[in-house]
Amino acid sequence: MNANRRSASAKRAFDLVIAALMLVLTSPVLLIAMLAVKMSSPGPALFSQVRVGQGGLPFRCHKLRTMHQGTPSLPTHEAPANSVTAVGKVLRGTKIDELPQLWNVLKGEMSLVGPRPCLPTQTELIGHRRELGVLQALPGITGLAQVRGIDMSDPKLCAETDAEYLKTASIGGDLGILLRTIYRG
Repeated sequence: MNANRRSASAKRAFDLVIAALMLVLTSPVLLIAMLAVKMSSPGPALFSQVRVGQGGLPFRCHKLRTMHQGTPSLPTHEAPANSVTAVGKVLRGTKIDELPQLWNVLKGEMSLVGPRPCLPTQTELIGHRRELGVLQALPGITGLAQVRGIDMSDPKLCAETDAEYLKTASIGGDLGILLRTIYRG
């Protein structure tokens, strides 16, 4: 087995073990958060949205709903500020809204760490990612761009940071990004 395949196998094993463990450990928090979403605004607690995955292929990304039902499907930085619910603000601030993506990781559609999946309408970001080879990677629940405070409102910088991550990706680096995501601030 060559080094790239060993690295990919190790990353997948890391993703499976950590995602399964996190899903079990956070299930009480997830259930309470789902109840809070349901009680605070009409609509389902879980939200699925088509995102761009590995190879540019679409997949359904799962999250806790943080916006009012009926909000247009826009990138977060383009959504109206009043579209986020009060509970949604708390869930986003604590990253609890991302917990359902652990299921995407278990299914092999996402990794714990990698480029954040974008909407199919974010064509400029997709183009930059395609040029830099970023679309070949599994998207992640978190990534280097996120811990550096870079969002998708700067498509070129976001894609360049994603490419930088892929050049230096390692299990240790992923663990560091996960810890920085959980303990930031």
